Amino acid sequence: MDYPELREKLVQAGKVLCANGQDDLTRGHVSARLPDNPGLFLMKPHSVGLDELTPDCLLTIDLDGNVVAGKGRRHSEAFIHTEIYRARPDVHAMLHTHPTYCVALTASGEPLRPVSQPAALFHQRLGLYEDTINLIRTPEMGRGVAVALAANRAVLLKHHGIVCTGASVEEAVIGAIMLENAAMIQLVADASGSRADPFPDGDIEKLRDALGKQEQFTINFDYLVRRLR
Repeated sequence: MDYPELREKLVQAGKVLCANGQDDLTRGHVSARLPDNPGLFLMKPHSVGLDELTPDCLLTIDLDGNVVAGKGRRHSEAFIHTEIYRARPDVHAMLHTHPTYCVALTASGEPLRPVSQPAALFHQRLGLYEDTINLIRTPEMGRGVAVALAANRAVLLKHHGIVCTGASVEEAVIGAIMLENAAMIQLVADASGSRADPFPDGDIEKLRDALGKQEQFTINFDYLVRRLR
């Protein structure tokens, strides 16, 4: 089987995401570019839960959304992945999920504020897609998500979910978990009815850069994989 290590990483990613509140029935998907062919990526198939992924069920898809290897049904929202990979050569992995607090945050109309350490990772690095609540089922809609993402780490899809990207599977997964944690903390804090003054941008940016190191994503991803055993 081609790319066994990358396939296993995506299998681990699915299980970690489910274990950390990122599952929604069989919805949601995760993908990673092939290391020697950036025009192709491995992706979770349709009708399978994130925690049901196996190395051989993953589909290989091109940037036009064609399945070039694998026997499963392709997700209708594959165009989120095709269009972001096309627009962002620095992105090597991404996921789309429907985490509760992130969706609630988009419904509140409030932007994510740097009120916690997890939120610092997304300080000035978070887009917002507002075109529709519907599934992203066309290349044009996928391009809209890519435009909303821009050069950011992640994008909130209003009333829908999130897309989190990374230079690695580990970065995309840990980023998604931290984004949901940040949304939860903000909503809880806002429910108190008062707001504390934020720290200066320079202080927040220093933490953002420290949290955004690949080593940190790998360490924490590996820890969450160990917790599954």
